[in-house]
Order: sequence, then C-alpha cells, then structure tokens
Amino acid sequence: MDNYFEEQDYTKSFDISLWKKLFSFCAKYKRNFVLLFLFSVLLAVVGAIFPQMTGYAIDNIVEPRDLSSLPAFIAIYAGLIVFQAVTVFAFIFLAGRIDADVSADVREAAFHKLQNLSFSYFDNTPVGWIMARLTSDTFRLGEIVSWGVVDIVHGIFMMLAFIVFMLFTDVRLTLIMLAIVPFLVIASVYFQKRILKAHRESRKLNSKITGAYNEGISGAKTTKTLIREQKNFEEFEELSGGMRKASIKAATIGAVYFPIVLSLTGIGVALILGEGGRAVMGGVISLGTLTIFVSYVMQMSEPVMEIARVLSEMQAAQASAERTVSLLEAAPDVVDSDEIIAKYGDFENPKPETWDKIKGNITFKDVSFHYKTGEKVLSHFDLDVRPGEKIALVGETGSGKSTIVNLLCRFYEPTSGQILIDGMDYRERPQIWLQSNLGYVLQSPHLFSGTVRDNIRYGKLEATDEEIVRAAKIVDAYNFIMKMEKGFDSDVGEGGGRLSTGEKQLVSFARAIIKDPAIFVLDEATSSIDTQTEAKIQSAIFKILEGRTSFIVAHRLSTIRFCDRILVIDEGKILEQGTHSQLLRKRGHYYNLYTNQFKKEAESRILGI
Repeated sequence: MDNYFEEQDYTKSFDISLWKKLFSFCAKYKRNFVLLFLFSVLLAVVGAIFPQMTGYAIDNIVEPRDLSSLPAFIAIYAGLIVFQAVTVFAFIFLAGRIDADVSADVREAAFHKLQNLSFSYFDNTPVGWIMARLTSDTFRLGEIVSWGVVDIVHGIFMMLAFIVFMLFTDVRLTLIMLAIVPFLVIASVYFQKRILKAHRESRKLNSKITGAYNEGISGAKTTKTLIREQKNFEEFEELSGGMRKASIKAATIGAVYFPIVLSLTGIGVALILGEGGRAVMGGVISLGTLTIFVSYVMQMSEPVMEIARVLSEMQAAQASAERTVSLLEAAPDVVDSDEIIAKYGDFENPKPETWDKIKGNITFKDVSFHYKTGEKVLSHFDLDVRPGEKIALVGETGSGKSTIVNLLCRFYEPTSGQILIDGMDYRERPQIWLQSNLGYVLQSPHLFSGTVRDNIRYGKLEATDEEIVRAAKIVDAYNFIMKMEKGFDSDVGEGGGRLSTGEKQLVSFARAIIKDPAIFVLDEATSSIDTQTEAKIQSAIFKILEGRTSFIVAHRLSTIRFCDRILVIDEGKILEQGTHSQLLRKRGHYYNLYTNQFKKEAESRILGI
C-alpha cells in the first residue's frame, strides 16, 4: 500500500490568481450572486436598524414612561422581523443553490478533463488521489465559493452598516473601537499562514487515505490470500494517525486564534463602555444613545468573527483549490493541433465525413520512445506492416511489446521518429480518427456496470439489437449469454463481476468487433483464461481478424501460430521475425521460448495442475 507518487507541494500563502480561476465557474450564476449580495445588504441594514429601535424605545417610551407610541413601535418592529425572515430565507436558498451548482460544475469540468488526459497521467497518479479531488476537494470548494464568500460579504456589509450608524452616533467612540482593527489584522495574518500549512498537510494525507481505501477494496481477494490484513491495518493506521495529528494541529491553531479575536473585540467593548459611561454621566449623550452604541459594539464581534472564520476556511480551502486546479490545468501529452481539430474535429465534435478510410498499412519509421521517468523503451525502431497482415509480438516482460501497440494506438506519441498510417504521419489526423478505427482487447477486460447489451453497444452506440446479436455470435458469446437469466439484458455487475474472466473476454471481443475496426490489437487477450475458453476465442480471432491489420501481444505462443509474421522483441529491438514454422526452423530465440513453454504446459497437463 505504499505510494510511490508524491503530490506537488504548494507554498503560496494566498494565491489570488488561483481563486480567479475558480471564481470563473461562478460567471454564469452572476444573476444569483447579484441577488445574493443584494440580500446581504438588506440583512446588514435591517441588523443595523434593530439597535436604533432599542435606543428609540429607551429614550421615547421607557424613560418618559409614555406608551402612546408603543403600538406603532410594535408594528414596525414586527414588520422588520417578518422582512428579516423573508430575506434570510432567500439568502439561504440562493447560497445553497450556488453551492450545489458550482460544485457540480467543478466536478463535471474535472471529469471532462479526465476523459481527455493522456495515459501518462493515469500511469503517474493513483486512483485514490483523483477520487479525493473529485469528492472532498470539490465539496469544500463549493462551500467556500457559495457560503464562504457570501458570509464574508455579509460580514463586510454588516460592519460597514454598523460603522456608518456608529459614526452618526459618536465619532470619538467609533474611532476608539476602530483602533483595535490593526491588531485583528496582525493576528489574522500570523495565524492564517500556520492554519494553511496544517490544512495542506491534512489534505495530502487525506488523498493517501483515499488511495489506501481504493487499494484495500480492489485488492481484497489478494489481501485474504496473502494474509495481509494486519499489515494493511498497520499501514492504514499510520496514515490515519498522521492525518489525525495534522487535523488536531490545525484545530489547535484555530482554537487559539478565535479567542484572541474575541479578546480584542472585548477590549474594544470595555473601552467604549468606560468612555460612553462618562459621556452619559456628563449629559453629553442619552442613555438610549449609549445603549445603541453598546449594542453595535457587541454585535460588531459577530461580523469580525465571521470574516475571521471565513478567512480561516479560505486558507484551508486553498489547499483543496490548489489540488483541484492542478487537475483542471493538467495538460495531456497527446494533443491534436488547432488546425487538425478545425478540419477533422475531435472527440467532442467529430467530423467523420472528412476522414480518410484506413486501409491498414502501418509503418514505424526510426521511432524512439521513453517515458517521463526517463526509462528508454524503443530506440530507432523500424517496422512496416502490410494492410491485413497479422503481426504477433512476443518477448520477455518489459521488452517493449505493449509500448509498441500503445504507440500505434496513439495512447502515447514517439519521442522521435514517425508512425505512418497508409503513408501519412498519424499526427496529421485527429486522435478520434485513428481510435474510431481501432478494436482493442486487453488482458484484463473491463466491463461497465449495466447489461450485456449495453456493454457490447459501447463499441458502437448506434448499433441495432440485430448487430449486437451478430457480434456476439461472431465471437461465440451468444450461447452463454442466452443461458443467463435475462439474456442480453442480464446485468454484468460492477466491472463485470457477475461474469467469469472468459465470459468477460468474449463480451469485450464482441464490443470490439461491432464497430468493424480496420486495425485490431489484442494485448495478452488469452493469457488469463482457461484452455476451453481459449479455444473459443481462437476460433473467434480467426473470424474477426480476417482482412484487418492486427497486432497480437502474446504470452501463450500456441495462440499465434496462425499469424503472418511473428516479431521477437527484446529491449525495444526486433531480434527475429518470420512465420511460426520459419522461426522454429531457425532454432533461435523464438524456438527456445516456444519449446520451453511447450514443455511446461505438457508437464502441467501430466501432473494435472
């Protein structure tokens, strides 16, 4: 469960450009934000009027003991309460709506980005870390963009309303209160930096925990067979303990910060009470006026605390923002040029009417390739494949077989050199042009949740039921499908868990063949199935590869004897090539591979293992 991948560290205390990128998601909700700010102003004004009402009651009703204006006072006060209630309802409704909308938009943008990122991103980024970005991180951002920003704006408006009313009441007392503001700013800057650092560490550990959950669930069977439960628990406990420590540290800093803010506000209140009390005793201001002022000062702590809280949360949310923006701005390694997209389209807006029909002549011309880690796989690799030719790639693990087919499919691009399809560099056409003409079957087939019919139709979304049945019959999957409870409408379960490995493989073959691809790639497609199912798939392979250029990465050499050409790959180079019989007669590397495997299979059959 150890993660080799370490997430990028972030150091900026507050990155305005980062928040600008995130607030771009709010642009289409401008109307709601304007209404929200309007309600914030109304709430602030209403909140500022209530102390005035209290002061009026003291000076005009309580002290003179005159009840003549009491009914009108009660009516106005009740009206203000009703108005405040309606405004609060609209305020909360709009903030909640913005929260849901912005969170959904960020998730959709992130998911869309994942669909367009190259394979290298998924090679280097654990699934759990991606899940953390799409769930908890986007949830925090939705909250801060809606509730956080709204609260801070509401707090600012409330403070402004209070200060305006206070200035009209007594300028000198207002200035005394405002004298504590610089101290609040200093305390905020000091503590927010430390809170941000603690929250960043917490978010990084949260990603590792999500990754550990993902590995624990997907690897449950392996955990049981290796009796690794205790070791997994110890590793998880270490991660969980680290996050607990980081979270407690952040909470502790926050727990110190907020009392300091309250204390500074309390000092301001004490100063006001002392100076204001002397003014009342000297007849400079009335008791009602002092009551109004004290009420404002007491309530001033609420917007100050609100702003301080939101600033703290924004510091914490910046860690989530940094992680989410890093995903949204991740650049795919394989991209089509603007000119190519304009002429031929892309995955979102394809223009199939402009595409050339692929005949299947494939040329690797002086191709070299290395991964981002610096690992060199191919060096000056050359290969020419005729249309309809069946090419098998064999060799030891890590020899470069899968890299060759991944380059062919343009999941990666050559570091240098060219890959030509029908004499044309495949970078002169969009990725969708090539990949729409590909049939690809993996060693471990992946089925999506849904029915058998749905999974076959994924290969060609507009396929009719008749085409789906025909594809299933071609690959010899029809019989086992019809034995299922609901036939083609049977649910395959998550990841195809209700089917055997061989059955999943046959469905994936049907899914690949239904779109009638010009190029077929089988990557160890028969290495994890039983001999009986392999015989069925072998029969299917003969049918579906007829007339198509095909590349077969094979572990079981018995499955490639029919190929037109077998390439023995070692360290990214072709050691030998020829037909099955030609290579056996050479008694070279292929001969040794084949005879050794044949002996092992014979021994297994004799021993019954």
